[in-house]
Amino acid sequence: MDAFDDVRPAVECLDMLVEPVATAIRAWSGSLPAEELRYVDTDPAIADTALLVETYGPWLLEQSANCVVVAGKRGGETTLAACVVLSHTRVDVNGVVRRQLGARKASFAPMDRAVGESGMEYGGITPIGLPAGWPLLVDAAVADTPYALIGSGGRRGKLIVPGKALAELPGATVLDGLGIA
Repeated sequence: MDAFDDVRPAVECLDMLVEPVATAIRAWSGSLPAEELRYVDTDPAIADTALLVETYGPWLLEQSANCVVVAGKRGGETTLAACVVLSHTRVDVNGVVRRQLGARKASFAPMDRAVGESGMEYGGITPIGLPAGWPLLVDAAVADTPYALIGSGGRRGKLIVPGKALAELPGATVLDGLGIA
């Protein structure tokens, strides 16, 4: 992630993070130390992957991952879950996600609900610091990547996290084929 001028350990930037993310990093218990998680300050106007790639270069598309919130419905119950896939893929909501959640129907969660329940900003939702009851589905390609650029919980800033650390997050299930071309 050499393209960024200011990359620091996220533990030194907790004041730049939304509360659920800062809390999760403070309580970090993965096999990799919290110091392996990096924070890079970015302009909130370019938080979306396409704008980041336009600003920093196309190589970033291969090293970025998106976290999207989905809603699985069965009967009168709705389960919110987060899915992490590489940025050049899309989440297989109607196949892998629906089956994994045991839902009759799955779709992207409404923005206001995803933001309200996660405590994060739209365009910055990250798998670190999600509500405890949410399933976290991580594409195997993300888990296998040395480092992934992901949201920081807010539109300002990004986190650079080893794929292995994402696979070890609370509630995480690593799945083949979650991200499709």
